[in-house]
Amino acid sequence: MGKAIEEFNDYRAKMNEVILGKQNKVINRLFNLDTNTYAEGALSTKTKEMLGLVASMVLRCDDCIKYHLGKCHEQGITTEEMYEIFAVANIVGGTIVIPHTRRAAEYWEELTAQ
Repeated sequence: MGKAIEEFNDYRAKMNEVILGKQNKVINRLFNLDTNTYAEGALSTKTKEMLGLVASMVLRCDDCIKYHLGKCHEQGITTEEMYEIFAVANIVGGTIVIPHTRRAAEYWEELTAQ
């Protein structure tokens, strides 16, 4: 696993444990809702992850982008599919999304190099 991927996953897991360990009912329910939203349903988990990635790019959340890139990689999304996802995000979000596309492309390269 690449260094950037390992650092991101380790930090995310560590801080999620801290946050969820505080047993705040609203935060715990929000995390649960997020988990259930991406579960298999009328839409496949693959489709939901692609939607999540586009939304994260348009909202310009680099942590969310990395998370969904990792999930898309787990779902077997190809590089060709990924660049179509990037295209949709850029059309929807406009040119402000381009810097996030650069960082997403860099992270995708690391994911696919594994």
